[in-house]
Amino acid sequence: MEKLVSLCKRRGFIYPGSDIYGGLKGTWDYGPLGSELKFNLKQEWWKTMVRERDDVVGLSASILMNPKVWEASGHTQSFSDPLIECKICHQRFRADQEDLIKEHEKQHAKKKEKASWTEPKKFNLLVEAKLGVVEGEKSTVYLRGEITQGVHVNFKNVLNSTRLKIPFGIAQIGKAFRNEITPGNFTYRSIEFEQMELQYYVKPDEKDSMKQYEIFKNIRMDWYKNLGIEKDKLRFREHAKDELAHYAKAAWDIEYNTPFGWKECEGIHHRGDWDLSRHQEYSGQDMNYFDEETKEKFIPWVLETSGGVDRATLFFLIEAYNEEKDSAEGGTNRVVMKLHPKLAPYKAAIFPLLKNKPELVEKAREIYKNLKKDFSVAWDDRGNIGKRYFSQDEIGTPFCITVDFDTLEKNSVTVRDRDTMKQERIEINKLKNYLGEKINE
Repeated sequence: MEKLVSLCKRRGFIYPGSDIYGGLKGTWDYGPLGSELKFNLKQEWWKTMVRERDDVVGLSASILMNPKVWEASGHTQSFSDPLIECKICHQRFRADQEDLIKEHEKQHAKKKEKASWTEPKKFNLLVEAKLGVVEGEKSTVYLRGEITQGVHVNFKNVLNSTRLKIPFGIAQIGKAFRNEITPGNFTYRSIEFEQMELQYYVKPDEKDSMKQYEIFKNIRMDWYKNLGIEKDKLRFREHAKDELAHYAKAAWDIEYNTPFGWKECEGIHHRGDWDLSRHQEYSGQDMNYFDEETKEKFIPWVLETSGGVDRATLFFLIEAYNEEKDSAEGGTNRVVMKLHPKLAPYKAAIFPLLKNKPELVEKAREIYKNLKKDFSVAWDDRGNIGKRYFSQDEIGTPFCITVDFDTLEKNSVTVRDRDTMKQERIEINKLKNYLGEKINE
């Protein structure tokens, strides 16, 4: 982890927030490469969960919401109880939940660990903000503690402005904020973070809803595998009874085996009718769905997939980091980020073999500008060709394209593969198709 954290700062993936002022604990800034990686990850999620489906639409709700939203959702109550926190796994319990605390200690004892607790404190995990222009007359609002509720309060708006019918989903990617007691493990636990969620509305039917629930569990697990995480580094974990929210019919996490233990990267939850029922109660608005075919009226149940953008980004970086010997360079050690080409910040880097040869530079620039229209590509003419390869390996660029003297005669270039380090000649007019096919393999 130390090497990865160092690489992330040095190469422009992730910086400590407000670094020149000594930082702000639990905040992180994404640099040029990190912002590209994060953008690519969100695009892949949106493509899978929205664009490739006919039953899901998108939403982008406001970060600031009427405070009554958080009363209805239960956050103002459950987020401000006196809590103690396990110093080992950071799970929190109300200080008066003696049975649950004892059971939790037993779970650690089975692992030959002794649970250690923080002192009871009244925590308000919601981050407060003040609205108003006159001091002393400002009203208290909250930065959203999750993005979920922005979808549910817009359930009827989406329903009335589209032709969607149950079952259907509303997807959203956005920022959330929490007063975390113990932010840590790099970006894993932060005060400000980004979520990618699907709220999927179904008929209140136990059998059918659980069938769909299992489908979503597999869809989400496959998404991580298809983007490069080894299957033995991923697992499902069912929530224990003491973890399960009182309204939840089922809750499973997808966990990744990090250097600091198995950690949650996504939760798949069966929320029942809790959300819409509560908003109906607190707002006075009818949140029922009317089925035109059966003439039934009901409050839908909700199936949720909730993943962390920052956590996923971190896990893909951990998975990608490799140190290996380059046999082609006499056993030299190289660091290579084996990011899936779909996620890699740059899909290719273009090199002129020699930067003091104007004809090579001009041809390389021409290829660079042409590819830039369709792909995120880098220009690199620093140092010798071997150092350029190693530099691009370290940031995860899948392909390096070198313009040499044969290019001027044969109109072809050398393309080097990051993972295998093999090289092949490709005609310039076939480069776009070549890269497109390789990235989408």
